[in-house]
Formats: sequence, structure tokens, C-alpha cells
Amino acid sequence: MTAETDTTSSTGSCCSPTGSCHDGATDVQIEQADSVTAVYQVKGMTCGHCEGAVSEEISGIAGVTSVAAVASTGLVTVTSKAPLAEDDVRAAVDEAGYELLGPAA
Repeated sequence: MTAETDTTSSTGSCCSPTGSCHDGATDVQIEQADSVTAVYQVKGMTCGHCEGAVSEEISGIAGVTSVAAVASTGLVTVTSKAPLAEDDVRAAVDEAGYELLGPAA
């Protein structure tokens, strides 16, 4: 007599609709300096992987010193040496595969 076990396998990515990949913000910090901080609203982030992808792309913009993305709120806080051109931030967010809605209200 054999017993059968029903095992559920996951076929989705870590970017599941439940956002169960990671909790909390993913921070990318390059260096501290006198700085400007801006907060942006990004659409489509659901988990820690998403936070990391957005943070990595934005941190590649010249002058950016830190990035903190929070999937649960869709907010991305960017600190830089000088104000950033929104087109540069938009291009970075697009490259990561998400949509920049604009500065957070």
C-alpha cells in the first residue's frame, strides 16, 4: 500500500500579487553628503525584488547618494547631491520595468 502526498509547487515569480517575497524597504546607499531628497510614486512594485530593481536603476543616476523603495506604499525616496531631472528618474524606473507616476503628493 502506498500513500500519495499532494504537494503544491509554486510556479510564479517572487513578484507575486501578494507581494510575499520580502518585507520592508530595500535601501541602496552610496555615500552621505549635503543633499536634496525627493519622494516619487512608482506603480507596479509588489515585493522586495521589485524594490531592489527600482533602487538599483535609480542609484545609477549621476549624483544619487541613496534610494529607499517601499513596495507596500509605492513610494521611492531618493537623496541626491542636486535636484534630479524627472525624465532621468522616469527612464531609470522604466528600465527596471515599473511606471513612475510622478512626485509623491
